[in-house]
Amino acid sequence: MTASIRFGIDRLLAEPELRRPLAGRRVALLAHPASVTADLTHSLDALAALPDLQLTAAFGPQHGLKGDKQDNMVETADFIDPQHGIPIFSLYGEVRRLTPAMLDTFDVLLVDLQDLGCRIYTFITTLRYVLEAAAAHGKSVWVLDRPNPAGRPVEGLTLRPGWESFVGAGPLPMRHGLTMGELGQWFIDHLQLTVDYRVIEMQGWQPEAAPGHGWPLGERVWINPSPNAPNLWMARAYAGTVMLEGTTLSEGRGTTRPLEFLFGAPDIDARAVLAEMQALAPAWLAGCQVRECWFEPTFHKFHGQLCQALQIHSEGPAYDHAAFQPWRLQALAFKAIRRLYPDYPIWHDFGYEYEFERLAIDLINGSPLLREWVDDPASTPAQLDALAAADEAAWRAAREPYLRYR
Repeated sequence: MTASIRFGIDRLLAEPELRRPLAGRRVALLAHPASVTADLTHSLDALAALPDLQLTAAFGPQHGLKGDKQDNMVETADFIDPQHGIPIFSLYGEVRRLTPAMLDTFDVLLVDLQDLGCRIYTFITTLRYVLEAAAAHGKSVWVLDRPNPAGRPVEGLTLRPGWESFVGAGPLPMRHGLTMGELGQWFIDHLQLTVDYRVIEMQGWQPEAAPGHGWPLGERVWINPSPNAPNLWMARAYAGTVMLEGTTLSEGRGTTRPLEFLFGAPDIDARAVLAEMQALAPAWLAGCQVRECWFEPTFHKFHGQLCQALQIHSEGPAYDHAAFQPWRLQALAFKAIRRLYPDYPIWHDFGYEYEFERLAIDLINGSPLLREWVDDPASTPAQLDALAAADEAAWRAAREPYLRYR
């Protein structure tokens, strides 16, 4: 990874000519705790300090501008920033789309959000909603681009028509391999929007370069973009482990390594599950190490109970970025549990991201296909692989025009 990498926010701050089109216009910022400059100044503070920029409002997505909310469906209130005296609006509170009153506060919205490269991460849905509102009301949107820490690999089933939700912004696979700036242009074309859109591109981002393969390890500090995204290893596994949110199994919330586990439960034999996975589809365990372990969550599922678990390790010498398939790995863990425990209530029936009629696991996957594959005793890994491979190939072709970093 080149030592000269610069994120979009750093370029906007350092290059006055990039800011020239903002002269005389009211500017708002959409950001979260990981929206920081190279010297770890929050983007809100850095932009507010510019004498040639009129900052009039800011917005926070899920978990808030300050990252104050731990779990899903825990809302953040609006407030007035005590330092800058501008309104901070929540796009995960009373509303998730911009209201007329919010739109009246700015002419240009700067979007500076660190994404995880996974379809269900709600920041990309918020980006879609912002673009739709901007198109309808003649506003401009600039994305200050940041790396996709999961890199360019594509994996998972494509969201099916009718399965759009706050965790399903559009017909994307689970791992889409695009940056926020690239995704914004794809949304504009997919939704046929007319909007003044600009991307302040990164300089020096090499998404295939080791050891980060998407994240500039050793050059930029990792800051949680959401409370349970504590490191790069979680980001790598997330396109698989996030499916645990739709199950009764623990994803490791309440531990120091959330969303790096294939499951945690007090009543499942982790060693037996791993053996079953290795027997069923050994190739799906490639590119990482999977370790039997135990944890006791301090909150969330199985609070205070000792759980057997399987942890994914993508941080060691065994990691192979091209071979690692977290979505298939997680699907395989579900299949092994279903085979060993046919009557286990894997799927959690509860309200998930404001959806109460459809199962959370189906919302997360963008269709019932994954759940039906797990629950069908006759289904094979080859069948799921064929289904996903067709979607993945189609997406690789569709996203090609949107790749800005070669």
